[in-house]
Amino acid sequence: MIIDFHNHFYPPEYVEAIRKGPSNIKVTYDAENNPLLHYPGDYNILVPSHRDIDFREKSLKKAAVDMQILTFTTPGTQIESPERSTELAQMVNDGFTKIRNEYPDRFTALATLPMNDPDASVIELERAFNELEFKGVMVYSNINGVALSDQRFWPLYEKANELNAVFSIHPNFPVGVEAMTEYWLMPLVGFTFDTTLAAAKLVFSGVVERFPGIRWALAHLGGAIPYLAERLDRGYFAFKECRENISKPPSEYLKNFYYDSVNFDVKALQLAVDFAGADHILAGSDYPHQIGSLKQMVESIESLDISEEEKFGILGKNAQKLLNMDS
Repeated sequence: MIIDFHNHFYPPEYVEAIRKGPSNIKVTYDAENNPLLHYPGDYNILVPSHRDIDFREKSLKKAAVDMQILTFTTPGTQIESPERSTELAQMVNDGFTKIRNEYPDRFTALATLPMNDPDASVIELERAFNELEFKGVMVYSNINGVALSDQRFWPLYEKANELNAVFSIHPNFPVGVEAMTEYWLMPLVGFTFDTTLAAAKLVFSGVVERFPGIRWALAHLGGAIPYLAERLDRGYFAFKECRENISKPPSEYLKNFYYDSVNFDVKALQLAVDFAGADHILAGSDYPHQIGSLKQMVESIESLDISEEEKFGILGKNAQKLLNMDS
């Protein structure tokens, strides 16, 4: 069974709400009448598979992908006012629930939260888990420039810890985005760096150690984490500030993170497998973004020099286990 852990969808109710406003997102249209959502350093083209679940379902069938774990995507609701962010997050989660109920064998989802209002995020997390039956959320690597490790979010992590929640970190436009506005450098470089920074700060700040019930997943193969983990460990031994909040080297925590496979270079995938183990890698396509590919997701995993059982795990069983999904 092939389960795509990293892909994106905009519920049509959200698209219409952004179109009507109020919203801090600029909306334009391309020649095919696809909405374009603009935000610093990037814009997303909402092709039919981004917003039409029937179109998406047919595309999955054609690609022989059995299931997707839907997630919202950039720029998220936190770009709006706190009140509007909460309203839109609820709308997205209700939209995902409707899709999951209509296509239970094809789609499930991770919830989104109004992270620019930490108190409202706790309330929405409880609603998402206790009423809507989500088992994980997707959060962004920074919240309007505020790090995920900031203590304003710790009450949210306390509740997530109780719920044994999955927190999947997806990048958003980073601080300094003005240096990344050419050549699509923001999504190509800024995204991966911001994921790396978010993960490192969550570890060094003690968040990961303090809230062990949260299972963390990182987008785009963790940015540079598998490559830089040894350097983070050297910092732990060299600098007392890097030891103040944690009791063991960073790699010991980071090896317990999950990493989605949205890096279709087989050697990069192998590095992540060698770092965290094949049981901590999740198939991901980044579909239907321009940079994503269902075909390359499957082909890159099948090209790995690992056992067939480990490939089956990456292609689906690891996600099933992580989210406690029925077989």
